[in-house]
Amino acid sequence: MARAVIVSDMLRGFLEEGHPLYCGPRSRRIIPNVQKLLEEELAKGSKVFYLCDNHDPDDPEFAMFPPHCIAGTPEAEVIPELAQYPGKILPKKTYSLYLNTTLDKELKELKPETVVVCGVCTHICVLHGVSETRTRHYPVEVPVDCVASFDEKAHVWALDYIENVLGAKLTRVTATELPKPRFEIPDFILAGDTSDIYFVRTVEILKKEGINPTATMEVFPSRPGILCGMEEVKTLLEQVLPEGNREVWALSEGEPFQRKEVVLRITAPYQSYGVYETVYLGMLSHCSGWATAAKECVDAAQGIPIISFGARHVHPLIAGIMDYAAIVGGCVGCSSVSGAKLTDIKPAGTMPHALIIIMGDTTTATKVFDKHMPPEVPRIALVDTFKDEPEESIIVAQALKGKLQGVRLDTPGERGRVTADLVKETRARLDLAGFKEVKIFVSGGLDPERIRYFIEEGAPVDFFGVGSYISGARPIDCTADLHAIEGKPIAKRGRIPGITPNPKLKQIL
Repeated sequence: MARAVIVSDMLRGFLEEGHPLYCGPRSRRIIPNVQKLLEEELAKGSKVFYLCDNHDPDDPEFAMFPPHCIAGTPEAEVIPELAQYPGKILPKKTYSLYLNTTLDKELKELKPETVVVCGVCTHICVLHGVSETRTRHYPVEVPVDCVASFDEKAHVWALDYIENVLGAKLTRVTATELPKPRFEIPDFILAGDTSDIYFVRTVEILKKEGINPTATMEVFPSRPGILCGMEEVKTLLEQVLPEGNREVWALSEGEPFQRKEVVLRITAPYQSYGVYETVYLGMLSHCSGWATAAKECVDAAQGIPIISFGARHVHPLIAGIMDYAAIVGGCVGCSSVSGAKLTDIKPAGTMPHALIIIMGDTTTATKVFDKHMPPEVPRIALVDTFKDEPEESIIVAQALKGKLQGVRLDTPGERGRVTADLVKETRARLDLAGFKEVKIFVSGGLDPERIRYFIEEGAPVDFFGVGSYISGARPIDCTADLHAIEGKPIAKRGRIPGITPNPKLKQIL
């Protein structure tokens, strides 16, 4: 069955500065995401409909809003960035996507399995479009990074209403493709040095008794979350399970799971994997905890990219694994070199306070950074060390003469932390000074609640850096139970003997 994509009001009058109903820079940030959405959907054969304001000069709507998108004017045209993507233009005169348009007829003929709604404004035309589409009983998806509004609080409220009242599915277009790293299992892990001793002793006893039954082990989590660590578990099992006498079923990396849902099932001679129960449970528990925390932050950010800055809060031997899990959870980058290698991306970061303090001046530090770092390293200045943040942002931007790409606000708690008002002032002063292209990064003790605060206050943040909320995430305890020995159902008290059905599992070995 086909899919339909409704693109609401991605018009020059709403998305180009200077027009009376320009939705602001946040609306322009969704343009590349909508482009990616259209590319992906058109490749699937989806049908695209552009629902476009197209008003008469004396439209009654102008009693509420300034005259806009009048038929025949440039304002009523689809923005050039999207004009290249084929789709049917359906003019409209109200916030309704269906009233006096042919959309209802188009969808009845198409019979789409899913309708995707994107564009502006989230709390006006997008919201009403979703509502009207749901009343026609179509499943609806709304990619949160492909909708925007001039009113950030209304945008957040509308997304909540769209999901929890209208029953549409919130999705994301810019989710990074999950990395496929090749993990290496250290010899000391294979030797059992990180295993609970009772598993080591159990296998030793079974070997001496000559007992090695084919056993089925199932693993389930203690609470819902995002699965991570399965690729590393697979690497371990590939090395230790005998070829020709093994069967492993699992959920996929990055897949959500529920409490007590079976996420892994191993069937193989018990001696081959009995020692490693501690190992694979630890891999899944810790990585899933990190990935789940990252996903909570990503969801709170409503499409604003997040970089994992938590490497400094964990032991160096696991920093890369933690950052890998953050990427699986939806972060777009990470600060550790080892994490970047695992995920096949470039490590992300700005500069530390140490460089600025040693150089004695933020501008001097940023200029030497620019002097010695290769061109592909982003020029992002930390601007809270010595001077007022907005003031220092302008000074550094002027010194770099157009090369500055961003500023990072990391104001310490002793100075009141980074606030929404501080971000707004920094943005306003940069814009007034002619540096509209300079982006704003915010870091410092961020968690989902704090991120939502910036979103709800309409702070123009371009990137968030999250550290300890991800790195300090509580592991999602995973439990392993034997459910069959030589094909015969068996289990300890409190568990149900035999295979636990889960149609979501896929065979990985």
